Amino acid sequence: MPITANNPNRKSWINVQADSDFPIQNIPFGVFLTKDDIITIGTRIGNCAIDLGAMQQLNYFEGIELTDDMFMQDTLNDFISDGKKTWRLVRNRIGDLFDSENPKLRDNKAHRDIIIFDINEVEMQLPVLIGDYTDFYSSKEHATNVGKMFRDPENALLPNWLHIPVGYHGRSSTIVPSGIPIHRPIGQTLPNGDTQPVFGPSRLVDFELETAFITTDANVMGENIPISEAEDYIFGMVLLNDWSARDIQKWEYVPLGPFLAKNFASSISPWIVTMDALEPFRTKGPKQEPAPLPYLQQKGKHAYDINLEVYLTPNNGEPNLISKSNFKYMYWTMSQQLTHHTSNGCKVNSGDMMGSGTISGPTPESFGSMLELTWGGKNPIKLSNGTERKFVEDNDTINIKGYCKNSQVRIGFGEVSNKLLPAFVRK
Repeated sequence: MPITANNPNRKSWINVQADSDFPIQNIPFGVFLTKDDIITIGTRIGNCAIDLGAMQQLNYFEGIELTDDMFMQDTLNDFISDGKKTWRLVRNRIGDLFDSENPKLRDNKAHRDIIIFDINEVEMQLPVLIGDYTDFYSSKEHATNVGKMFRDPENALLPNWLHIPVGYHGRSSTIVPSGIPIHRPIGQTLPNGDTQPVFGPSRLVDFELETAFITTDANVMGENIPISEAEDYIFGMVLLNDWSARDIQKWEYVPLGPFLAKNFASSISPWIVTMDALEPFRTKGPKQEPAPLPYLQQKGKHAYDINLEVYLTPNNGEPNLISKSNFKYMYWTMSQQLTHHTSNGCKVNSGDMMGSGTISGPTPESFGSMLELTWGGKNPIKLSNGTERKFVEDNDTINIKGYCKNSQVRIGFGEVSNKLLPAFVRK
């Protein structure tokens, strides 16, 4: 089935600014609360939020097999469960209806008033009920940088890293959408030079520049997904800030890996950009040497050219661009991650989220965390207001943006933006 929604020559009858992340070729999916306090599934074109629940009630999806309440729910899980054919049919239909040459909805003011909201009139929610969350560690540059700082610089990568997409099971209960403030975590740390740990607010809070992909129901327990089929089970992608407390992490991670240093907050952009929308931006990833075992081998273009930017804004200050990177630098692809995840028979469900791991590029300005950008605090970042940062301070806001762009179209993710508040202490 062709992806007609991607037609780069198509224009919408909704006004879209030239630098918008959300042209008619994007058609992402999300969940929002309307000004009438109704939660609905929707999409976005330009600065308009589009109520797909209302569109379904008004019969605009006639001919597509959908349950009666498919878009009148508070999560996308059921829609994602319907699979790739349904995603493409719906997205193609939305593209047709909002095409500048199609008068069906364009010329029906009564329906437009029910369906379309200004983006500032809605409140974005988590788009899916995330049952499980896995975070990978798939940037060779990031893993090498961390290995140099914390282990032997001559053997920065552990022996398994070039053979498997390393990951760990995260905590889905503290995943929040953009705009929700994050509290500085409290935990146990071992100060430099001390022999006894202390308990208190983390002093080394960090962001992690990541993306994440959302899966559909992929398998039954005990079944593995072949690498040739893995992409069929990936619905789309979001931006992810996987917050970290480096001092807590340093003390706790041996022998079982990340725990409280990573599960206090992870924030995502609210619009899921589908893999269909990202299809024009496929590219080749880094050469994998040694070659992976046969079950992870793939040919062709399985990486994506996604420009990524991180801004740090101090309280009452201006945004400072502190990192520019790209998703194409990732050593392990999303399909390799999903294939490895299920290689032991692990069941993957609709709405599960898989984090990429910190995305760092080959140059210092493309590093994806404060840990790397300041090299453990040794080289502070100078901000435009004259202050410096070794790590994220209270009342700083971290804003991650991402977009793809070629000569014909720009497809973006919007942003994930969250402020770090002081530690929460129960009175």
